[in-house]
Amino acid sequence: MLSNEIGRLRFIGIFEGLSFLLLIGIAVPLKHIWDMPIAVRIVGPVHGFFFILYCLALVQAWPVSKWPFKRVAIIFIAAFFPFGPFLIERSLRRDEKDLLNNSPSP
Repeated sequence: MLSNEIGRLRFIGIFEGLSFLLLIGIAVPLKHIWDMPIAVRIVGPVHGFFFILYCLALVQAWPVSKWPFKRVAIIFIAAFFPFGPFLIERSLRRDEKDLLNNSPSP
């Protein structure tokens, strides 16, 4: 999974998606319902870090995959929705498989 750009995007997407779900599903309710802002102060920057890594991985995967701009935009926008990175995982896995099948053998 980490051996190519699309695999790295998939890997980082899993952590980005999980951190987003932790942020909106646990940390934000802890802050607003039970007055525990520390959860957001911890999970928020972690999620921000993974979001930036996700964006960088997408920029690296774009030229290798030769995706059209519309496809890149969809992958980027998916990160803004809960479960978004998980919903595009199957198509990214297919793209990674195609990339590996079309690459020259050593």
